[in-house]
Amino acid sequence: MNKPIGISILTLVSMYGLLAMGQANPNHENALSASKASPAPTTTRGTVASPATTNDEFVIGAADVLAISVWKEADISRVLPVRSDGRITLSLIGEVQARGLTAKQLEKEIATRLKEFVSDPEVTVIVQEIHSQNFNILGQVQHPGTFTLAHPVTVLDAIALAGGFRDFAKTKSIYVLRQKPDGTSVRLPFNYKDAIKGNAAAQNIHLENGDTLFVP
Repeated sequence: MNKPIGISILTLVSMYGLLAMGQANPNHENALSASKASPAPTTTRGTVASPATTNDEFVIGAADVLAISVWKEADISRVLPVRSDGRITLSLIGEVQARGLTAKQLEKEIATRLKEFVSDPEVTVIVQEIHSQNFNILGQVQHPGTFTLAHPVTVLDAIALAGGFRDFAKTKSIYVLRQKPDGTSVRLPFNYKDAIKGNAAAQNIHLENGDTLFVP
């Protein structure tokens, strides 16, 4: 009589274990499905804080943030912004004009002045943040705002950066408003439909610092 009872108890325990697994698995699978179905959240903002650039042609301006490294000279190496007067201050050599130079040119200038204090100084300059060069996109685009000019940007590039047009954008009447040195402004037309057909290549200009691209 004891043997059948033992088998019955073992069977019940096994069935209970299988039932528990069957109840747990759907929840686990649902959690996996939910994690796969829900994409990671994204954020959008009009003003772009540019990441570090090693673009050899980029000209440093006021408010740009520079990462300056001098090999084996931790006291001189630092991260600092370019002041409004276009200068930075470093240990041993004092003030250095940074505005108007590329990173490579500034490296050479700092290394030359450090030779008086350091034997064969090895200097690296990286523009860590760009704040001096930017353009604006306004009007019927998905993400209007201010964008940095870390690299050459055409009108078509700028439209892509802004996420493209809204539904009722007048793509034949786009224009760039550019400030001239004498304080006046000039309006440069851009016909998107002609440009993508290759009929208005001259209108797809490179934007300059301070330009405003308007999409009516």
